[in-house]
Amino acid sequence: MPKHLISITEAAEQDLADNPAAALKLAENIEQSILQLENFPLIGTIPKNRRLNRQGYRILIVDSYLMFYVLLDNETVEIRRIISGKRDYKFLL
Repeated sequence: MPKHLISITEAAEQDLADNPAAALKLAENIEQSILQLENFPLIGTIPKNRRLNRQGYRILIVDSYLMFYVLLDNETVEIRRIISGKRDYKFLL
């Protein structure tokens, strides 16, 4: 089975840039999670929020952070946000 392409939105990159200390600490774990998504794009949980669910979001938990992503055209995993699990994320997506 071919690997899925990974795309990271500018918003997700900015999430990490806004908190460089956390980004450095999480870099390896985030990288490992992204590598898993290349082969297993459906490993993330389906959000309970109906709007996010309808939009096809999945959530992967990386330490205390939530990585929100969607599978586009069954080929590309687009990581849209990487935010602290302590934040109210509904208005961010």
